[in-house]
Amino acid sequence: MSGKKNMLVTLGFVLSVSLIAAAVSALLVSRHCSRLQFDLLNAVCGEVAEQVPEAKKMIAAALKAYTEGIPDDAMEADVLSELGYHISDFSNFTYEKNVLFVIMGFMLGLLLYFFTYSYRNKIETARIWALAEYLEQVNIGKAVILSTSGEDDFSKLEDEIYKTVTFLYQAKESAVRARNDFAENLANIAHQIKTPITAISLSVQMVKQEPESRHLEQVEKQLLRLTHLEEALLVLSRLDAGTLLLQKNEVDVFTLLVLAADNLQELFVSSGTSIDISELGEMLVIVDLDWTMEAIMNVMKNCMEHNQGGTIHCSYAQNPLYTEILIWDEGAGFAKEDIPHLFERFYRGQNAGAGGIGIGLSLSKEIVERQNGTIRAKNKPHAGAFFEIRFYGH
Repeated sequence: MSGKKNMLVTLGFVLSVSLIAAAVSALLVSRHCSRLQFDLLNAVCGEVAEQVPEAKKMIAAALKAYTEGIPDDAMEADVLSELGYHISDFSNFTYEKNVLFVIMGFMLGLLLYFFTYSYRNKIETARIWALAEYLEQVNIGKAVILSTSGEDDFSKLEDEIYKTVTFLYQAKESAVRARNDFAENLANIAHQIKTPITAISLSVQMVKQEPESRHLEQVEKQLLRLTHLEEALLVLSRLDAGTLLLQKNEVDVFTLLVLAADNLQELFVSSGTSIDISELGEMLVIVDLDWTMEAIMNVMKNCMEHNQGGTIHCSYAQNPLYTEILIWDEGAGFAKEDIPHLFERFYRGQNAGAGGIGIGLSLSKEIVERQNGTIRAKNKPHAGAFFEIRFYGH
């Protein structure tokens, strides 16, 4: 019910109650006034009758002429009652007329009350049917946006129904998206597994033909790749299931970067890549040291793959809103069309290194975002890939 209709219904209730109250008040006031008139006249006539007993007949005749001799069953134990007169005989209107007007006002008030009550019920029933019809449309998947009908008793229910329906639609969309993502991830996993298995099969056949060949190294390499894939998939599945617990503590950013670089020292040496970490003083972030270090290592490895033999640079800064970690290289950078997809699972850009599986940056993104952070990638103005990681304080 709209605010205007609700106001009309309320006004109807107020008017009906007012009419009923006015009718009852009129009845009581009329009776009270009649009583006052009767008492006054009774006192006057009593005084006259006491002083002049013969005047009683004259008073009776005068009063009878005034009231037209209308009798009443209720007799009063005083002079006027003895003469056959009653309270109702001395009103400006007769008592019967007063009662008639009171009954009419009372009935009119009741009629207005029941009309207003019926009108309100009719509107409420229409609102209930409208909500029921909306839910039926929801059940068959044809629901549209629920239009508001103003502020009334059903507004809260209407809002909650719409919120619930919206939540259910979002849950449905999320479930469909999750199913599609699962199917896509499953296809990517199958493709990732197929490549090393095929390489292992070919290497095994070559070993059978040439027992002393070096194809065993290829088998070991592909098995190592499968191991890395298995570990990454397990971590991603734990992240998706929400079972990966992150132990957050205060960690110095410089220490975080140095530990990540130390874990990649062998790869840096073998590829001829160096790393430069600026020491800018103590800056603390609240993160899980091991998993955040894993995220940083994946970013550093990505820079190394695109900049073998070059230098990887690391810097950091802090302000009241967030702590920022910057990592960049001096290579050719990313292809423009690859940038929007760099953090997608199993995505491998045009300049991706051989043997990569496209999970590292996706894993880094999951770890950073679960610790109130963001990660972005772009190209530097002149050359080189550039990563920006931010951990927000609140």
